[in-house]
Amino acid sequence: MTEERRGFRETLQKFTVKALKATIKGILLYGIYLVLTIFLTPVSEIVPSFQHTIETFVMIYICLMVVGELSAGTIFQHFLSAAKALFVIIYLIFALGNGVISVAFQNVNIVVNLRLFLVIAMLLSLVGFAKSMLQTINFLNEKAEPPHI
Repeated sequence: MTEERRGFRETLQKFTVKALKATIKGILLYGIYLVLTIFLTPVSEIVPSFQHTIETFVMIYICLMVVGELSAGTIFQHFLSAAKALFVIIYLIFALGNGVISVAFQNVNIVVNLRLFLVIAMLLSLVGFAKSMLQTINFLNEKAEPPHI
């Protein structure tokens, strides 16, 4: 009975540490978002859907990050890391389309070419995806190998 209780206590303590770490990371990322919102307010006045797009991205990204931290030490951590990298790529394509944004402001039509930014961000996300796939393979390899004596 005491062994079961000790095992449960250790498991609960590990999960509590993971939850605390995930909460701190989520709060820090949301705090950074709030600080950046102050600087992005003038842009959201020009581009009406900009604020909503950024908020949606931050909420989903923080959720994936928190769930990934809670599943640390399992195979799901690596799958969620890969999902986070793919989410960034897909959301960038969805939000920026072909990379050229055109906004009419008063009597001026403003055109911004973000293709280079789009390509760089997608390549960085692909590197993150490849890293998570290699970590998944390494994790499975370590689980499959018998312990060395």
